[in-house]
Amino acid sequence: MKSQTLIFRLALAGYSRIAAGIPLTKLLDTPQRLLRDAVSGRPWQFRPQDNVVRIDAAKLELRETELRRELARFSKWTSRLGYAPGTAGNLSVRLDKERILATPTGCSKYLLRPSDMVITDLDGHLLSGTRNVTSEIGMHLTIYRNRPDVEAVVHAHPPIATAFASCGLALDTPLCAELVMALGSIPLAPYAPPGTEELGASIEPLLPDHDAVLLANHGAVTFGKDLQDAMMKMETTEHFAQVCLATCEIGSPRPLENTAVDQLKQAREKYLKNCQ
Repeated sequence: MKSQTLIFRLALAGYSRIAAGIPLTKLLDTPQRLLRDAVSGRPWQFRPQDNVVRIDAAKLELRETELRRELARFSKWTSRLGYAPGTAGNLSVRLDKERILATPTGCSKYLLRPSDMVITDLDGHLLSGTRNVTSEIGMHLTIYRNRPDVEAVVHAHPPIATAFASCGLALDTPLCAELVMALGSIPLAPYAPPGTEELGASIEPLLPDHDAVLLANHGAVTFGKDLQDAMMKMETTEHFAQVCLATCEIGSPRPLENTAVDQLKQAREKYLKNCQ
């Protein structure tokens, strides 16, 4: 057999294994059999005893790789904005229906690498990773359990928003249209010690109607359809805290009237539908 014909049959045999819509086998897992089939001209047939890796497993592995990179990128973003001093803050994302990928405990968010992330089950138990799970994973899991639409959570300590939380003040005064459009309002959850079950319980009543919550004497948590969405909501929270602080310093703040707020809420519903 000519070498060109052999090479063509080898390539065709390998392609058929990928394109046939059946479980995918690594191209050279069974080289002797592949070569034998190509030389004889017999088409490749799937055998259950082969060492196979299903296509959906390959997709899941690719998704995990991408999410690890995103967690590292947005962790660095959080640190650069000054929202995560020292080892403060934590981020997470749904890996699949049964697992969460999260930043580990005790690490600078600026220095995190994709390989540093940890995988937990829905009870917060470590499944994979060389570092320990954040003690605040319970708060993340509370959000995921109560909001099936949420795919990512960001917990941080933006300074102005945290100052409002430490003064017992929610960010719920409709001072600017952008906040009403983006988040509606930002309530304040009662104080609960960090890293405890009480922390998750403190925010639970607020989860159905809000995408951002201030944590009394602690910080803030935001959540959304992906990490970028959750991170932008954290930025919006801190921006509105700065606006509120400035209006207090200038004096005579003028909140939007109820009619205007209702109009903005209707516009927000249309905006969210357009973003889907």
